[in-house]
Amino acid sequence: MRTRHVFHAVDSHTEGMPTRVITGGVGVIPGATMAERRLHFTEHLDHLRTLLMYEPRGHASMSGAVLQPPTRPDADYGVLFIEVSGLLPMCGHGTIGVATVLVETGMVPVTEPVTTVRLDTPAGLVTVDVQVEDGAARAVTLTNVPAFCMGLDLKTDVPGLGTVTYDLAFGGNFYAFVELEALGLPFDRACKDELLAAGLAVMDAINASPDRPVHPEHPEIHGLKHVYLAAPGSDAHHSRHAMAIHPGWFDRSPCGTGTSARMAQLHARGLLPLDRDFVNESFIGTRFTGRLVGETQVGGVPAVLPTITGRAWLTGTAQYFLDPDDPFPGGFLL
Repeated sequence: MRTRHVFHAVDSHTEGMPTRVITGGVGVIPGATMAERRLHFTEHLDHLRTLLMYEPRGHASMSGAVLQPPTRPDADYGVLFIEVSGLLPMCGHGTIGVATVLVETGMVPVTEPVTTVRLDTPAGLVTVDVQVEDGAARAVTLTNVPAFCMGLDLKTDVPGLGTVTYDLAFGGNFYAFVELEALGLPFDRACKDELLAAGLAVMDAINASPDRPVHPEHPEIHGLKHVYLAAPGSDAHHSRHAMAIHPGWFDRSPCGTGTSARMAQLHARGLLPLDRDFVNESFIGTRFTGRLVGETQVGGVPAVLPTITGRAWLTGTAQYFLDPDDPFPGGFLL
């Protein structure tokens, strides 16, 4: 067997969305914080992301996480969230997948009925409570980084769609919220290509506008890669959506950071109070339950403290190789 690299992985899915957890083979990434490690990985190791996420080892909607030693004493593991679109500051479904993998493989001490896992992420410390029964993770609740609304009723001109009104919020990543009824498009998986094209067009227009988002405290977190296309009838109790993601795919899960941002947006509109459950439903019908448990500020911007509850399942283990003669050392997308 010939290989230039060996990467060890545990694969999982969170409410339909994959998380490939890389448990070994990358080595310790330089950086005093996970944010610095994210920057180093992006600048020097991004070929590993594409190798592990792109075809032929992954696919156009692949997502994963790279485990690292933590950079802070109050965390169990450091995590970098990798996917086809890039290296995310935070990933909700990925956090649920990572926590499930850590518990069910015994990589953290397990206590029943609840095991608490603390993850050091580029967006900050994320605390996760895993409900454990007979050694199995039954549900995972994460306390996310603060979420906040950046703007309501913003407008952008989108080729082919005209002037589009949207809200902008942050829940670990930036999200634009658009009502499908306003676009004249149906919430129908049979029309997924049309929906995806609309979401990407809105994304491109916002990123080219003066309202392109920049985090108020962490300017290295900037730009929009997610557009939440809200289905008709969605409200502050139960919201259905299709999440269009750069460079061109839909989230299969209800999206954890997107659920956090959605709750921040609804709270900013006065529609979602603290301590009330909110159900966020994905394009394939899977669900996360969110709740706002407090208020704070981020860079002078009013913010909320979100929790997200969902489930994940292990799907396999693997070792990934790179043959010296492989014609696609960085993978490819079709």
